[in-house]
Amino acid sequence: MRNLKVWDRAGKLWVRLRERCRGDAGMVTSEYAMGIIAAVGFALLLYEVVTSGQVKAELQAIVKRALSARM
Repeated sequence: MRNLKVWDRAGKLWVRLRERCRGDAGMVTSEYAMGIIAAVGFALLLYEVVTSGQVKAELQAIVKRALSARM
């Protein structure tokens, strides 16, 4: 009898935890739009850094060293 009470309480606890976790299923449209804008901004910043003269020269030097390495 006592064992049934424990399982009943555990089941109710599980239901409450599951309901709390489902409270916010995802982003709303405005949050989604802001996330996309932030991601595009970050991508543009990263593109500008990678294609800048100094970084481009360093990346080319790394690739040249990697391709000219003896095996």
